[in-house]
Amino acid sequence: MSSLVLDGGLATHLEALGCDLSDELWSAKLLMEDPDVIRRAHLDYFMAGADVATTASYQASIAGFVRHGLTPDQARDLIRLSVTLAAQARDAAGHGLVAASVGPYGAYLANGAEYTGDYDLDEGGLLDWHRDRFEILATSGADVLACETIPSFDEARALATLLRETPSVQAWVSFSCRDGEHINDGTAFKDSAALFEDLPNVTAVGVNCTAPRFIPSLIRQGATVVYPNSGETWDAAAQRWTGLTDPVEYGEAAAEWRALGATHIGGCCRTTPAHIREIRSHLA
Repeated sequence: MSSLVLDGGLATHLEALGCDLSDELWSAKLLMEDPDVIRRAHLDYFMAGADVATTASYQASIAGFVRHGLTPDQARDLIRLSVTLAAQARDAAGHGLVAASVGPYGAYLANGAEYTGDYDLDEGGLLDWHRDRFEILATSGADVLACETIPSFDEARALATLLRETPSVQAWVSFSCRDGEHINDGTAFKDSAALFEDLPNVTAVGVNCTAPRFIPSLIRQGATVVYPNSGETWDAAAQRWTGLTDPVEYGEAAAEWRALGATHIGGCCRTTPAHIREIRSHLA
């Protein structure tokens, strides 16, 4: 069975390239300050064997950019730029797809809510918050939307509404999960994934930004797109990552995930081009 190899952690690689991401906009601040390094990071992942570049729009939002002094129109232009940069890297590599990242509301809050689903908006409020950026990315020329790191059932319902309104736009949806059965707000993964069963433009549903040890269980419950973290643990009190990561072991795990039924396989936080190279090697 063939699988689509996704890229790895964009912010992780940008930091390795010397970028300072200590800002609530995270990697999206480089859309303002140094777009060339984003293009380079995408190209590095393509050259490591990725089939897909996921854009730097995860943390980008109109409200977030306006909070940094930009006008709404300037913010919209930067969101479109995130897709252009990935497409330029794709063209330079000579292969691949562009996935426009639709990050969660929690990324805008910049308080870790994407790991809890503890939001101050209900489904209607989340629908309103997502709509403008979603429409920009849906008309950006990206090959697919990556609605990713979704921790909340209400947020999933809001995104399902937007995807139902845009049936010509292809997308995958991936949840952030607290264990092998539940997304981060405690809703069962199966119930969350079921929101997208009747949407033919949703090509895959799965998980990202989740510990690798939970991935086999989640695949058995229907996840087909999987791009977990490296296996390291974030120590919020100390503001640092703890533990070790081994790209070879990650590649071996990727082969297991494919055997279980995953069709889209990559990495999220703390994964690097080395991890993607090993995924490509083990899935070859």
